[in-house]
Formats: sequence, structure tokens, C-alpha cells
Amino acid sequence: MEVDILGKTPPEVLADIGGDYALTEAQITRFRRQGYLKLKNVLSAPTLAWYGAEITAQVLRLNQQHKPLSQRNTYEKAFLQVMNLWTKSDRVKEFSFGRKLAKLAADLMGVRGVRMYHDQALYKEPGGGITPWHADQYYWPLSNANTCTVWVPLQATPLELGPLAFSATSHQFDLGRDLEISDESESQINAQLTAKGLPVDEGPFDLGEISYHYGWTFHRAAANVSDRPRNVMTVIYMEDGIRLAKPRNKNQQSDWDIWMPDAKIGEPVATILNPVLYHY
Repeated sequence: MEVDILGKTPPEVLADIGGDYALTEAQITRFRRQGYLKLKNVLSAPTLAWYGAEITAQVLRLNQQHKPLSQRNTYEKAFLQVMNLWTKSDRVKEFSFGRKLAKLAADLMGVRGVRMYHDQALYKEPGGGITPWHADQYYWPLSNANTCTVWVPLQATPLELGPLAFSATSHQFDLGRDLEISDESESQINAQLTAKGLPVDEGPFDLGEISYHYGWTFHRAAANVSDRPRNVMTVIYMEDGIRLAKPRNKNQQSDWDIWMPDAKIGEPVATILNPVLYHY
């Protein structure tokens, strides 16, 4: 891949992140039924390398977690988490605003448009611990469940790196929706999912393979038992027109304050931090 002296994004990378990915009706049906979907060959190796280098640089620059792993709690051991990178870097913004990923989110959910909730890098360090069972929408004060996250590994992710695992159809059940991510959520949600007999899909991700999951789909990740980091970038999408709901817990109040600071309860979320990323 050639880069000009100004460091402009190569045309083939722009074409990739701004292009189309042909979904089948069967894939859309599967996503809505099981609550998640893995898709192969969505982004090219040059695209992941181009944006991954900048995402990693920003994570190293902005990361606030500097305690040794041995001194961290379960959540802190799970990953280095840096949010709203699109506000810190034009190149990351180009990735997080990418038309291909946003259109896939809209098509999978069956909505006319999607807005940014926030993006976040999730880097699981060598020796990093598990990501406990949880559902993301526990944290989100939103009026409906038309939300999803795209999970984009920046490298091939075999089992030893701790890829994302999903509980199929769990978005259809109220199992632990009142639990924040913790040791308690890991044990209690695991017990409930097992009692329901819901299958767990835990498999590696090839380079260029990504996943989408609903806000209420329960998911986890194993520990990183390798000697290299698991680098992942995510974007959270919400339906354009979704409304701010009254917070039900302190985490939802915090999300309102940070990610939707000018939104009003009962009104559509459309703040400067929640731009439209795709619309038909």
C-alpha cells in the first residue's frame, strides 16, 4: 500500500470503508433471530492496517489505565477501553463514520437510519482477563432496542486472544438485564443462560471478519492467554429517531451526561456527539 507524502488515506482504503457489503435475506433473518451475526471479508487487510495503526496510537496516547494487571479488578483486567476516539483523530473519525459499517447496521436492524452512540477501542492485553457476561444496553438510557455494536478485530483473532462469544437468542429474554459487567454478572448470567439451554457461539475471527450484536444480546470474551494484544475497534449504532429514556441506574445517568449531554428525556437523541452515520 502506497501512502503519499501528506499521509492521505489511499483511494482503495476509502473505497473499502465507504463501499457496500452484500447482505442476504438469510443473514438478516439470522441476525434478528439469534441476536448477532459474524460476517467474513468485510474489510481488507490494508484497510485494517491503515486505520489500526492510528487507533493503536490513540489508545496508547489516551489510555488512563496504568496499574499492573495483578492490581486490577475483573473489569479493569478485561481490556484497555478508550471511547469516542472519533473526536480525537480525523483518521479514526473516517473509520468510525464509515458508510459500509453503518449501512450494515441499518440493514440488519431494519431501520431507515443510524446515529453514533459512541465508538470505543477495546484492547485486551497479553495476560488480560475475561470479559464477563453482560448486555450493553444495561448502560444505555434509550427508548427502544434498535441498537447494535459492530466489533472489528484489527488482526486475526484465534481463541487464545479472547474473541467475542455470543449467547444465541439471548436478546429475547430478560436474563440479568439489571447487572453491570462484573464477577456477579459472569456467574449469574452464565447460570441463567445455562438453565435456559441457550447455545454459546465462541469461535475465532479471521482477518477481515467482523460481528454485529444487538444491545440486549448477552456476550463475553475469554482471557487473552497469548503473548500479544487483542486489538479491537467498535462502533455503537442507534436508530435515528430513538429517544432519551429516563435513566434507570447510575450508569445510564452517566451515559446521558457523557454521550448525549444536550438530549432531553422523551425527545429524539440528536446531539452534536450523535451524528447520523447512514440514512436511506
